[in-house]
Amino acid sequence: MTGPEILVQRLPNDIGGQGGPAIARTEHPLAAWEKRCHALADVLDFHKIINTEEKRHGVAALGTGINAALSYYERWILAFANILFQKGILTPAELAEKMQAVEARGAR
Repeated sequence: MTGPEILVQRLPNDIGGQGGPAIARTEHPLAAWEKRCHALADVLDFHKIINTEEKRHGVAALGTGINAALSYYERWILAFANILFQKGILTPAELAEKMQAVEARGAR
C-alpha cells in the first residue's frame, strides 16, 4: 500500500514494517519525574479516569511530529493533559496555575 491510503490506515506511532534507524537499546534508571508519571497513570486507571486504551489513543492523537520530538513519558504527560481537558476534569488555566506553584516550590 502506498500513497494516501497508508495515511488513513496507519496511526502516527504505527511504524511497523517501515525502514528507520536502529533502535539504541540502553538500560537506564528512570528519573524521579518518570516514576511519578508512571504512578499517575496507575492512579488515573485505578480511579477509572483514564484507562490504558485512552492513554494509547491520546499518545497516537499527538501526531507524528510531536511523537518524534518527545520522550516516552513526555508523550504520556501531554496525552493525560489533553484527555483531562477533553473530559472537563482539568482546564489549561488550572494546570498552568499548578505548574507555577510547583515551579515556585522548587525555586526555594
